[in-house]
Amino acid sequence: MSSTRQPAATDAGPDRAPAGVAVLGVDIGTSSSKGVLVATDGRILARAQRDHRVDRPRPGHVEMDGRVWWREFVELCRELATGVPVGAVGVSGMGPCTLLADAAGEPLRPAILYGVDTRAQSQIAELTRRYGAEAILERAGSALTSQAVGPKLRWLAEHEPDTVAAARRLFMPSSYLVWRLTGEYLLDHHSASQAVPLYDTRGHAWWAPAWRDLAAGIEPPALRWSDEIAGAVTAEAARVTGLPAGIPVITGTIDAWAEAVSVDAHQPGDLLLMYGTTMFLIDTLDAGAPPLTAPPLWGTVGVYRGSRNLAGGMATSGAITGWLRELVGGDFGTLTAAAEASGPGANGLLMLPYFAGERTPVDDPRARGTLTGLTLSHTAGDLYRAALEATAFGVRHNIEAFTAAGARIDRVVAVGGGTRGGLWSQLVSDVTGLAQQVHTHTIGASYGSAYLAARAIGDASIRAWNPVAGTVTPRAELRADYDELYRLYLELAAGTAPVAHALADRTTRRLDTPPTRGLATPATGGRGDPATGGPDERGARDPRPPG
Repeated sequence: MSSTRQPAATDAGPDRAPAGVAVLGVDIGTSSSKGVLVATDGRILARAQRDHRVDRPRPGHVEMDGRVWWREFVELCRELATGVPVGAVGVSGMGPCTLLADAAGEPLRPAILYGVDTRAQSQIAELTRRYGAEAILERAGSALTSQAVGPKLRWLAEHEPDTVAAARRLFMPSSYLVWRLTGEYLLDHHSASQAVPLYDTRGHAWWAPAWRDLAAGIEPPALRWSDEIAGAVTAEAARVTGLPAGIPVITGTIDAWAEAVSVDAHQPGDLLLMYGTTMFLIDTLDAGAPPLTAPPLWGTVGVYRGSRNLAGGMATSGAITGWLRELVGGDFGTLTAAAEASGPGANGLLMLPYFAGERTPVDDPRARGTLTGLTLSHTAGDLYRAALEATAFGVRHNIEAFTAAGARIDRVVAVGGGTRGGLWSQLVSDVTGLAQQVHTHTIGASYGSAYLAARAIGDASIRAWNPVAGTVTPRAELRADYDELYRLYLELAAGTAPVAHALADRTTRRLDTPPTRGLATPATGGRGDPATGGPDERGARDPRPPG
């Protein structure tokens, strides 16, 4: 685990206290926790980060110790909340996650993470039969997929019954931080709407029959909107964190939705692209519109009261570029320059970005990454270019699913670490044919959470805080090339699926088969997964390619 403290952004002025108070925003992400101290006029005073790794105990299982969330939050507070009076706290985190805790809020096991954890496939099938696919869609807004919480609760009941018997609380990262800060047990409506099938997206309430069936011993958390005040920092939390006792803490939400807040991508027709360890897409529906259900995309309620979204997410994006960087060496800047020199089509390479299965629009946990066209003349720059183009093709595949479902896309807004350097976002525009607005601050969820905290204690405008800094426009001369490559991408996905499934099933069988008596488990030499022969599965990769 590493610590980095960054100076204030150059446009924010000197790193000194403004008149009045500041607000603190903290986001618990897949590969790091980030904190930002912001003046109430939107100027960034300081940033800090704690890097961490998720655990992958076996293929398809992705977990994290929830106690790390609180420990890193405390460290960020201690580092940032010094010298400037903090008036409110905003929180967000990856999700939907499944962290079971006892009545005192102590975690009973590591949290099962969002759709990148694909362990509950048989439970998804069983519960879909039990409730009926149409009934789930009508009530919950989304089909049961690896993103859903309900099947993971059923998996735990079947495989860890003692844990479930002891569970009295269900947390996600933001709600766990709220609990530790305020003692309030609650969850925001948006996060709840991703806890499929436990929440009724039409009635904005827990769906009692599903809750009794899947979480009978767990108390349902109270529901609040993301921008509502959850409670106040307790004396004990103040002692531990250094925050002032009594200041308000907002309810918070899932990180991608806080990222959308940070760049004002909550107007009808806005599509957010979040460049990170995974790629998220969030489209905001017309005000007052009925829920839009289009499996395997996710129909959710929004951050603000009355808002609705259609959303999707790829299982990997920045995770692939981080993996490649570790594999071939070098830094992101060097690799990005080499990828730019490689040119469209990566000198004949085509990649499928299904390195952890795929979420939307494929909904296939048994999909696998593929690299086609390799020759002895290919370079690291070609590999890196192929990875960036693969994620761009995945974004186009998702956008086509959005428009086919009836979603309106008037404006595309890019945010996240992947927007730095320019090449990655440029390739997404080239492949999709869509321009993307980039705002002054692209640090994302922690900044969005800080903004919601500022709104809780006074007037604040995100358009004033974070204006548009530029637009990435598609290069028309590359459109024909990328149309052809996208067609080949879809053909490659369809043509290799049977082999990918067979390999995935073979790996699962090997893991489920006890080792022969008298034979040792194959050694890994300290690196690599013995079941797959692939890279060590313990950690998510750095999500921050500058291109």
